[in-house]
Order: sequence, then C-alpha cells, then structure tokens
Amino acid sequence: MDYSALLAKEIGIREQQARTAAELLDAGNTVPFIARYRKEMTGSLDDEQLRVLSERLHYLRGLDQRKSEVVSSIEGQGKLTEELKAAIDRAVTLAEVEDLYRPYKPKRRTRAGIAREKGLEPLAEFLYRQEPTADPLAEAALYIREEKGAATAEEALAGAKDILAEDFSDDAGLRKKLKTLLGRKAVLSSEKTADGEKEQGEKDVYAMYAAYSEPVSRIPGHRVLALNRGEKEGMLKVSVTPLEAEADQLIAADTVKNDSPCGRLVREAAEDSYRRLLFPSLERELRSGMTDQAVEQAIGVFRTNLRQLLLQPPVAGHVTMGLDPAYRTGCKIAVVDETGKVLDTTVVFPTPPQKKIAEAKAKLKAMIARYHVTAISIGNGTASRESEDFVAELLSELGDDCACGYAVVSEAGASVYSASKLAAEEFPDFDVTQRSAVSIARRLQDPLAELVKIDPKSIGVGQYQHDMPPARLDEALGGVVEDCVNAVGVDLNTASAPLLNQVAGITSAVAKNIVAYREENGAFTSRQQLKKVPKLGAKAFEQSAGFLRVNDGKEPLDATGVHPESYRAAKELLKLCGFVPADIRKKDLTPLTEAASGREGEKLAEQLGVGVITLRDIAAELRKPARDPREELPPPVMKTRALKLEELTPGMVVQGMVRNVVDFGAFVDIGVHDDGLVHISQICNKFIRHPSEVLKVGDVVKVSILSVDAEKHRIGLTMKGIDQK
Repeated sequence: MDYSALLAKEIGIREQQARTAAELLDAGNTVPFIARYRKEMTGSLDDEQLRVLSERLHYLRGLDQRKSEVVSSIEGQGKLTEELKAAIDRAVTLAEVEDLYRPYKPKRRTRAGIAREKGLEPLAEFLYRQEPTADPLAEAALYIREEKGAATAEEALAGAKDILAEDFSDDAGLRKKLKTLLGRKAVLSSEKTADGEKEQGEKDVYAMYAAYSEPVSRIPGHRVLALNRGEKEGMLKVSVTPLEAEADQLIAADTVKNDSPCGRLVREAAEDSYRRLLFPSLERELRSGMTDQAVEQAIGVFRTNLRQLLLQPPVAGHVTMGLDPAYRTGCKIAVVDETGKVLDTTVVFPTPPQKKIAEAKAKLKAMIARYHVTAISIGNGTASRESEDFVAELLSELGDDCACGYAVVSEAGASVYSASKLAAEEFPDFDVTQRSAVSIARRLQDPLAELVKIDPKSIGVGQYQHDMPPARLDEALGGVVEDCVNAVGVDLNTASAPLLNQVAGITSAVAKNIVAYREENGAFTSRQQLKKVPKLGAKAFEQSAGFLRVNDGKEPLDATGVHPESYRAAKELLKLCGFVPADIRKKDLTPLTEAASGREGEKLAEQLGVGVITLRDIAAELRKPARDPREELPPPVMKTRALKLEELTPGMVVQGMVRNVVDFGAFVDIGVHDDGLVHISQICNKFIRHPSEVLKVGDVVKVSILSVDAEKHRIGLTMKGIDQK
C-alpha cells in the first residue's frame, strides 16, 4: 500500500518526497546515506525527517497487517459485514482496530458467556427492544430450565442483563464517546499508600503527590511518568475519576429508549457495564495512552539532548589529564596525548580520608611538566567538588607560566564502559578505575568518539530513561548516535571498532574486520581498499564510503565528504576551475562555489551528469573538506579556579554550561558540585512550551542566582533580564 499522501501530510513534506524516501529505505539504504547523498531524490529531507518517516511507515504497515488479521478472524466466524469491513479500513490507530474487534475477539469465560450458555441471549434481545407494555419477569419465566438453564426468572433476567452489559462494553462507537469524555473531563489523582506514608523529609521524593490531582487533558508528561514510577514502587495509589453521572447519561442516550420495565432493566445493565467493564478498561487505556505520549515526549527530549551532547565541540590538540575523583580509593589519573593515546597513569590521594595533598600536588606537577599537559578533565562524580578545589589550587601555584585550564565533564556511563568487555579489550593491563580516568580525559578531547562506546541510556541526559520501553529507547537513541557520527565523519585509520560500527552500512562484525585488516596490513591508503575487508560488500561500501576519511592517502578526495560515486564530477569541476585534486586543503577553492551557483551552476550540473544540489554540495565540501559541524559551536569553558557553594549569593551573575534539558527546565553547571536549575518560567520573558525552544545541552549561558539551599544542595537560577551576549 502507498502511504505517501498520509506521510506527506503528517510530516509536512511533498507526497513525492515521502514516496521516494520510502522506496529508498525499502531498498536497504540507511538514513545517513539518504540524507547526505540522495538529496536530489528526496528534496533534501534531513536525517530527523527521515527517521520520523521511517518510524511512521513501520507503524502504518503494522496497522495494515493487524487490520488484515482482524478481518480474516471475523470473516472466519462468518460475521464480517461490508459496514464492519469499511469501519476497520477507516481506522487510523491500532486502538480503533482493537475496539472494532472486541465483540468478535475470543474471550475468557465471563458472566455474559455463562448466560449465553444458558440460552439467555433471546431474552437479552427481548429486553433491549424495550416494548412499553412488555412484562420482563413473565418473559424471563419462559427460560427457567432444570438443565443448563436459569433456576429462577430473576436469575434469567440477571443473566440477560450481563449479556447486555458485555455488548455495551464491546460497542466501538460507545467506547469512542466515553474515551472522549474521560479525555476531556477526567482528573488524575494520587495519594500515598501505607508504605508511602513512611517516607518523610528529603527522602520523600513523592511528597508533592501525597494529595495530588490534575485534569488528564493538562498533565505534563514528566508528571505522568513520576506518578507511574511512584505507583510501581508501591508508594502511590493513582486513579482516574470515573465521571459516573455523565457517563451514565451518555450511555443511556445510546441504549435506553424509554422508562418501561424493560427500559429500566436496560438502564441497570448500562450502569453495570460502565462500572464493572467499561470504566476499568477505559481507565487502563487512558493511562496507557497518557504513558505512551509521555514516553514519546521524554524520548524526544532524550534524543535532542543526546544529539547536542554528542556534537559538543572537541577540545582538540591538547595533551589532557583525566581525573576520576574518589575518597577512600584515591583519585585515578591518566594522561593522554593529542590523539588520545595513554602516556601515563597514577593514583593520588588529595581527598579525605588520606588528604595527602602535598604529595598529590608534587606528583601532578611533575606529570604536567613532563608531558606538557594543557588541559585537565575532572569527572563530576563522588569527590568531584574536593578534587576541583585541589586542581584549582594546584594551577594557581603553577602561576601564569602554566597554560593549563580545567573543565568538569559528566562521567555518566564511565563506570559502565570501564567494566565492559570493550574496555577490557582496549586496555587489558589497566584496572577498571584506570580505564575510567582515560575515558574522562578523552571525553574532553572528543566527546563523540568516546561516548559512542557507552550505551546511550547510561549517558544521563534524559528524564525517566529507566522507565522507557527498552527496545523503543534503544532504537531512538541508536538513530541519534548513528546520525551524529556520520554527520562528523570518521578517520578510517584511527577509529575504534565501536565508532566504525556507527558508520552507515557498517555492522559490528564488519567494524571489527576493518580494525583487523588495518592491524594486519597497515593504514588504509584509499577508500577502495575497503572492498578487500571481509564481509564488506558493494552495498556496505556504497553506504559507508562517503563517511570514512583517508587522510594523506593516494586519492585526495578520500579525505573529503565527497562520495566515490561523484569523484568523476568532482575532478571535472576542479579541472574546469583550474585546479587539481592535490590543491584540496592547499589553495583557496572559492571559484568552485561560484561556478556551482546560479543559472550557470544548473547548466554545469547537467554537463557533469549530477544534480544541482549534489554539485553545490561537492563544491562546498572541496572548499572546506571534511568540515566538522562541531567547530561552529562554542567550546567548553576552561577554568582555573573553583566556585564554592558558600560564595553564591542571590543576585550574583555567573557563567555556566547547560548539562541537561528536561520538561520543567534546564540544569546548569556553574562550577560548584551541584548543578543549578533554571525553571522553565525563569528561562526568558516570553511564554515557551518547552525549555528546548531556547536552550540545548552544551550551551554556555549567564545566569543569576535566585536561591541557595545548602542543606538540600539545591540552587535556583534565572536567565531573565540577563544579557547573554
């Protein structure tokens, strides 16, 4: 089935763009490859649009498959009508399909099922006709039977009402009306359980939900997830107001025809249906829908934050000292050169309980001098504050002659990596803590290259990530990592297997084969050599080649983002402008951009046999080969002194870096142990729906101190009225 029209409308693109993108995905092309090298075909859809299209396409195909299964099942029962089939065809969600299938879905043994076994369905139909003069008790007496029947007329009527109640609960139209009612007017409430009441003080993370209520139409996603977690942990009891009076009125309007004796029994059946069957089912569906929406919103925030974290500018060209803080076991130190190669490791004890400060200073001063360290990266975990004070004091003693600064980096996931099989293979002679210090040093040098080794869920830039469906979260975050790696590009001769594994078209096995080939045969001298790597076939080469760089190789174009399929056009463009491939990086190639622009560029593209967009991309790439998009962002703030919590006073303006963006605000590292919170209401003077409209992870901002709670380690910040220039 062609979903192009629907996808185009939902994503806000042209129908032809949607159709072409779907065809390219179905042909086994990766999102990064399509976004970068098939712009002509898709109308320049970017990776995020393509991810949304791919996910939605998968859902729609699954929906159609389920529709087919449902139609087949109902048809097999001999109950499929043209009207029902049309209704199933019109359904736009899986929930609608399941509602239509409910009456025909095999059920467990229910009260209505037992009543049907007793032959009471005709009695239920008699009651539903609601004839004004009919006597239901007299009619029910006809169904009294010694075997497999009702023992009394009252029992027969009760069974008939059970049948009606189940029929009402299975009515798709009625369910839809009730869902709309609950979604518009219901209130979600919570209260403490007995276990929850035991928690008091700072440990009581659910204090605000002890007596909480909010309309389901307005409750934000992060509160939905918080309530779910509290309920799961047995600390909260969460419920939805049933709106019984309004629901009874709505159901009666659909089912009760008059106030006859039969009509009153139908009303009783309708009320029983809502309380016993409909509301419990609809409450589950409502809360499940709220959770699904909250999960998608949280995953969206996580994706945005992760993308921004991975694309943080590298602090390149620095010999870097990584410091993994700790108390009892001491601070683990690793020095790495400009390429991340480990030069030395040690352990110092500047923090309690040992507090061997003088000895630690002497060791680190010697290492800084010996290896010409120009950057220190401090992990933000346990003992980070004391370690930062120590480093700041150390740098002040080195004086103005020392060109070294420090930055505090997130060490989220460092311990996960350090204990992993990958880390053990990379550093077989190091213990876990030494590996962690190396990772912290490299995180400052090149966040992307280091963070790809870690499960994205462990990086810590989302909210309630442990409450997300694992498969959905892995899929979403994996796509972000892949897009970021391919946007930056990878050096074929230095990249680790985990980094290569994120390149479009490269599987884990092929990534390991590339590294093995490199170790056995030496550095790659051309992209064409990739074809000699075991299991790297023609499709994998097509998808990956443009993202893999070979510097100082035989072919200058191999060091650029120009795809091998466009080499002929690139060389012809260079020739027409008076250049050769060897001029790349050595000469000003501005004439290429001029030649590819305007009406003349269109003629040139036709002459070279490529699209206009492709020609302009080639020209831009040759002018700035292998341009790193991270270079356009502000670098991390390197500091030489530490700020103490006691120094903070309301009104003080300080500089900081955004560490995390969540639904209710942003956490900013201002140089003390605890990040401060800029609540969404304090970000700017205009109304915003989400903090991500203004802030992103890695932004360097100026903030003013609103409040400091030293006991709870909470810092309130504001950006209002502060010039960010």
